[in-house]
Amino acid sequence: MAGSGSSGWATGRSTRSVGAAGEAAAQAHLEAAGLRLVARNFKSPGRGGGEVDLIMREPDGTLVFVEVRQRAHAAFGGAAASVGWAKQRRVIFAARHYLQRLPALPPCRFDVVALQGTHPTVDADMSADVRIEWIRGAFDATGYS
Repeated sequence: MAGSGSSGWATGRSTRSVGAAGEAAAQAHLEAAGLRLVARNFKSPGRGGGEVDLIMREPDGTLVFVEVRQRAHAAFGGAAASVGWAKQRRVIFAARHYLQRLPALPPCRFDVVALQGTHPTVDADMSADVRIEWIRGAFDATGYS
């Protein structure tokens, strides 16, 4: 799930609903830029696996694995900085499982969509206080096995 816990999005709503709203907002942002949704919340099988929040496709065919992160404040580096090596490894693990299902490997990329500011609403209508930052090629699979 996208950003969670005590991230300052305290609105009385569940972490799951806040995460879903953030993912919907990120998806809408990417679709407005021309990407198409392929899958949402893809989980790799087994214990200790990973999850990809959004799998999108660029018009040129590039498959984009997207991690969505949310933070109310920029403390400790904000939403984008919260995608550390452990999270990257889990996303890459899930992406590899997804790619194994395909007959041919397309060009791929790992992006981060960071939502910073007051909480998004459930219908993804973002508050004027929310900043969406789309980081293309935020990390790659080099060095992860």
